[in-house]
Amino acid sequence: METFFDKVEKYIAIALLGLMAIIVVSATAEVGYVVATNILEPPGFFIGVEDLFQVFGLFLMVLIGLELMTSIRDYLKDSRIHAELMLLVAMTAVTRKVVILDASAIDPIMMFGIGFIIIALAVGYFLVRRSSVEPTPN
Repeated sequence: METFFDKVEKYIAIALLGLMAIIVVSATAEVGYVVATNILEPPGFFIGVEDLFQVFGLFLMVLIGLELMTSIRDYLKDSRIHAELMLLVAMTAVTRKVVILDASAIDPIMMFGIGFIIIALAVGYFLVRRSSVEPTPN
Protein backbone atom coordinates (compact mmCIF):
# COMPACT_ATOMS: atom_id res chain seq x y z
CA MET A 1 0.00 0.00 0.00
CA GLU A 2 1.33 3.38 -1.00
CA THR A 3 1.74 5.80 1.84
CA PHE A 4 1.07 9.50 1.59
CA PHE A 5 4.77 10.26 1.31
CA ASP A 6 5.24 7.70 -1.46
CA LYS A 7 2.52 9.44 -3.46
CA VAL A 8 4.04 12.88 -2.82
CA GLU A 9 7.44 11.58 -3.87
CA LYS A 10 5.96 10.12 -7.06
CA TYR A 11 4.20 13.37 -7.99
CA ILE A 12 7.33 15.40 -7.33
CA ALA A 13 9.32 13.07 -9.60
CA ILE A 14 6.66 13.43 -12.33
CA ALA A 15 6.76 17.23 -11.98
CA LEU A 16 10.56 17.18 -12.19
CA LEU A 17 10.38 14.99 -15.29
CA GLY A 18 7.97 17.42 -16.95
CA LEU A 19 10.10 20.43 -16.06
CA MET A 20 13.25 18.67 -17.27
CA ALA A 21 11.50 17.88 -20.57
CA ILE A 22 10.68 21.58 -21.02
CA ILE A 23 14.27 22.54 -20.26
CA VAL A 24 15.73 19.94 -22.64
CA VAL A 25 13.42 21.02 -25.47
CA SER A 26 14.31 24.65 -24.84
CA ALA A 27 18.04 23.87 -24.72
CA THR A 28 17.79 21.88 -27.96
CA ALA A 29 16.11 24.83 -29.63
CA GLU A 30 18.89 27.07 -28.33
CA VAL A 31 21.54 24.74 -29.77
CA GLY A 32 19.75 24.85 -33.11
CA TYR A 33 19.54 28.63 -32.98
CA VAL A 34 23.22 29.04 -32.09
CA VAL A 35 24.31 26.66 -34.87
CA ALA A 36 22.06 28.35 -37.43
CA THR A 37 23.19 31.88 -36.55
CA ASN A 38 26.86 30.86 -36.56
CA ILE A 39 26.55 29.20 -39.96
CA LEU A 40 24.56 32.05 -41.52
CA GLU A 41 26.83 34.85 -40.26
CA PRO A 42 29.49 36.06 -42.67
CA PRO A 43 31.71 34.53 -44.03
CA GLY A 44 29.06 31.77 -43.99
CA PHE A 45 29.29 28.07 -43.20
CA PHE A 46 32.22 28.73 -40.88
CA ILE A 47 32.10 28.38 -37.13
CA GLY A 48 35.07 29.81 -35.25
CA VAL A 49 36.89 27.95 -32.51
CA GLU A 50 35.33 29.99 -29.71
CA ASP A 51 31.86 29.38 -31.10
CA LEU A 52 32.61 25.66 -31.45
CA PHE A 53 33.40 25.46 -27.74
CA GLN A 54 30.10 27.18 -27.00
CA VAL A 55 28.18 24.80 -29.30
CA PHE A 56 29.89 21.70 -27.87
CA GLY A 57 29.15 22.92 -24.35
CA LEU A 58 25.50 23.38 -25.26
CA PHE A 59 25.36 19.91 -26.84
CA LEU A 60 26.76 18.37 -23.68
CA MET A 61 24.26 20.33 -21.57
CA VAL A 62 21.43 18.81 -23.60
CA LEU A 63 22.94 15.35 -23.11
CA ILE A 64 23.18 15.95 -19.36
CA GLY A 65 19.50 16.94 -19.37
CA LEU A 66 18.57 13.79 -21.28
CA GLU A 67 20.52 11.63 -18.85
CA LEU A 68 18.80 13.33 -15.91
CA MET A 69 15.43 12.69 -17.56
CA THR A 70 16.38 9.03 -17.91
CA SER A 71 17.37 8.85 -14.26
CA ILE A 72 14.06 10.40 -13.17
CA ARG A 73 12.12 8.03 -15.43
CA ASP A 74 14.03 5.05 -14.04
CA TYR A 75 13.37 6.31 -10.52
CA LEU A 76 9.64 6.36 -11.26
CA LYS A 77 9.82 2.74 -12.47
CA ASP A 78 11.98 1.29 -9.70
CA SER A 79 11.63 3.82 -6.84
CA ARG A 80 15.40 3.84 -6.48
CA ILE A 81 18.25 5.94 -7.79
CA HIS A 82 20.64 4.14 -10.13
CA ALA A 83 24.22 4.89 -9.12
CA GLU A 84 25.58 3.91 -12.53
CA LEU A 85 23.43 6.48 -14.30
CA MET A 86 24.30 9.19 -11.78
CA LEU A 87 28.00 8.53 -12.36
CA LEU A 88 27.43 8.85 -16.11
CA VAL A 89 25.69 12.20 -15.58
CA ALA A 90 28.59 13.38 -13.42
CA MET A 91 31.15 12.23 -16.02
CA THR A 92 29.26 14.06 -18.75
CA ALA A 93 29.14 17.22 -16.61
CA VAL A 94 32.89 17.08 -15.96
CA THR A 95 33.50 16.42 -19.66
CA ARG A 96 31.47 19.51 -20.49
CA LYS A 97 33.57 21.53 -18.07
CA VAL A 98 36.78 20.26 -19.67
CA VAL A 99 35.51 21.03 -23.18
CA ILE A 100 34.58 24.64 -22.41
CA LEU A 101 37.56 25.24 -20.12
CA ASP A 102 40.13 27.86 -21.10
CA ALA A 103 43.28 26.02 -20.04
CA SER A 104 45.43 29.16 -20.27
CA ALA A 105 43.30 30.98 -17.67
CA ILE A 106 43.10 28.25 -15.06
CA ASP A 107 45.36 27.48 -12.13
CA PRO A 108 47.39 24.25 -12.57
CA ILE A 109 46.15 22.91 -9.22
CA MET A 110 42.61 23.18 -10.59
CA MET A 111 43.65 21.02 -13.56
CA PHE A 112 44.96 18.38 -11.12
CA GLY A 113 41.67 18.58 -9.23
CA ILE A 114 39.64 18.05 -12.39
CA GLY A 115 41.90 15.15 -13.35
CA PHE A 116 41.39 13.61 -9.92
CA ILE A 117 37.60 13.98 -10.24
CA ILE A 118 37.69 12.26 -13.64
CA ILE A 119 39.75 9.38 -12.25
CA ALA A 120 37.49 9.06 -9.18
CA LEU A 121 34.34 8.99 -11.32
CA ALA A 122 35.86 6.43 -13.70
CA VAL A 123 36.92 4.18 -10.82
CA GLY A 124 33.50 4.57 -9.20
CA TYR A 125 31.76 3.72 -12.46
CA PHE A 126 34.01 0.68 -12.94
CA LEU A 127 33.28 -0.57 -9.42
CA VAL A 128 29.52 -0.05 -9.76
CA ARG A 129 29.48 -1.84 -13.11
CA ARG A 130 31.63 -4.64 -11.74
CA SER A 131 29.37 -5.13 -8.73
CA SER A 132 26.22 -5.27 -10.87
CA VAL A 133 27.56 -7.89 -13.28
CA GLU A 134 26.56 -11.36 -12.23
CA PRO A 135 29.35 -13.94 -12.24
CA THR A 136 29.17 -16.61 -14.89
CA PRO A 137 28.83 -20.18 -13.61
CA ASN A 138 31.81 -22.49 -14.18
